[in-house]
Amino acid sequence: MMVWHIFTTIAKNSLKPYFHKTLNSFLSPLFPQNSIFSLLQTSQFSTSFLITKTPKKFKKKRKKPSARTTLVQHPSSLITHFENLVYRDNSFRFLIRSKQYLTKQPEHILRLDDAGKLYRELGFPRGRKVTKYVAKHPLIFEIYRHDNNKMWLGFTEFMENLLEEEKKIMGLMELERVKTVKKLLMMSKDHRMPLSKIYHCRSLFGVPDDFRDWVLKYPNDFHVVNEENGSRILELLKWDSTLAVSALEKEFMVDEEKVKRAFKFPIKHGKSLGLEDVDMRKLNLLNTLPLISPYSDGWKHELGNLEGEKYRVGVIHEFLSLTLEKKACIHHIAEFKDEFSLTKHTYQMLLKQPRSFYLAGTEMNWVVFLKDGYDENGNLTEKDPQVVFNERLYRYAQMQQHDELP
Repeated sequence: MMVWHIFTTIAKNSLKPYFHKTLNSFLSPLFPQNSIFSLLQTSQFSTSFLITKTPKKFKKKRKKPSARTTLVQHPSSLITHFENLVYRDNSFRFLIRSKQYLTKQPEHILRLDDAGKLYRELGFPRGRKVTKYVAKHPLIFEIYRHDNNKMWLGFTEFMENLLEEEKKIMGLMELERVKTVKKLLMMSKDHRMPLSKIYHCRSLFGVPDDFRDWVLKYPNDFHVVNEENGSRILELLKWDSTLAVSALEKEFMVDEEKVKRAFKFPIKHGKSLGLEDVDMRKLNLLNTLPLISPYSDGWKHELGNLEGEKYRVGVIHEFLSLTLEKKACIHHIAEFKDEFSLTKHTYQMLLKQPRSFYLAGTEMNWVVFLKDGYDENGNLTEKDPQVVFNERLYRYAQMQQHDELP
């Protein structure tokens, strides 16, 4: 095409007849007289209208990788049981959110017309019918017609009995939950944080739905401050040195070598050293040890230096150890960003510590697991009574008939 363009340009400029005659004699064997090429060759009009490149609108657009769908882990490094737990939580989103919302309603019921509009609160996609998701859990939810001829959504009698059982578990574990809240406040920068933040993450730590009133039962430990902007701040009144011991520090007394391998802060060096693996580990321990307690004032360290990173890694480790299932999603961690002095580089920071943490899900909605909390089969090494109850609830939610109950 380039040769043809040169030749047609020459012809268009009306060069000497001799050269034009030579040009025709050269092209005639290649293109017949009746062909379009011969017509263009002899045409006195411009050929600039010819499309020689594919227009942009017809080009196939390459899809840019999206953080919403891109997996954190490469397929070769996926740990199946952790990824399955993320899938389980997504599958039961409607069950979990609807349970939380209905338990706060009078008599645990809600008008069906209203339920169809509360897609965020009840955890189903916008534009879908709520009845479709209710039908998936017939042992948990039911729809019935009231005397006023209105349709209502509520719990089944079986589910109401389960809620009573859960309430007893909450009562038995109340003192443990008090310790958890105290440790969260002791880790926070000023030993205080908004009540709403703990309330939003209450299922993560097993605290009850009436948490805002529940803390008032412990005036010697907590104090609630009403600020001018209307927010309620929970403050720690008494420091408990027996609680200011991290899970890693306790583990250090049992298995020192295991704790030494928990994190990795390698020392930069030239390849010319030629160190063996054993010597490399010893060298890296100079950076790793001593660890910085999450109950210290490590937040004062600058964000970019090693000590600051060691402190923040320790905070995340201790935070996860306080959760029921030794895991938390990005939204839970971001909730306490200011109180724990975390940075926007938390995601990259955790990726550099694969010995202790596993990040599952996608780059936008990732979930971090504390590996020490699980065995090689993906089962929690220690199960809180609330976790045992939740697992039973998930099994019942998948059943379609009472005959399937054990």
